[in-house]
Amino acid sequence: MTVSLVLVIIMGALFAAGVYAMLERSLTRVLIGFLLLGNAANLFLLVVMGAPGIAPFSGSAEDGERFSDPLPQALSLTAIVITFAISSFLLALIYRSWQLGQADTVADDEADREVRERGARDEETMDDEITDEDDDATTDFIGTETSPIVILHAQDIAELRDDAGLDRPGGQR
Repeated sequence: MTVSLVLVIIMGALFAAGVYAMLERSLTRVLIGFLLLGNAANLFLLVVMGAPGIAPFSGSAEDGERFSDPLPQALSLTAIVITFAISSFLLALIYRSWQLGQADTVADDEADREVRERGARDEETMDDEITDEDDDATTDFIGTETSPIVILHAQDIAELRDDAGLDRPGGQR
């Protein structure tokens, strides 16, 4: 199977442009980025589909004819439907955002700023709590009393059987 280098380059460029566009705050650019990603995914499925011009089901295995893989074709149809559904949802979201605020840019609200500040504070607190003793520990459970896994030895099992009366017939004491 020979893959066209031009298709691979175009697919990579579509993926890169789609990811770059989705990182913006404008919902319209997010929609454009998502559409580019959807087209790049469809192009990827076209590239891995196989040789062009071969029907998914033609002839029989006894005839020695080659089959193309029908799975990428089914995945491509599914990707088209998913891209259409999410694009229509994003369009409705953009329209509603434009109606409410005359802009499609997502702005930070108080909760976003609070989460950003809390993350910075927590990171500083975590750096202060780390000591040299903590670096040597391989687990959070330092003592044997708090350890979730207890290793039993042969004498421990014998003591447990004696305590429960399991070594006597019928479990009688």
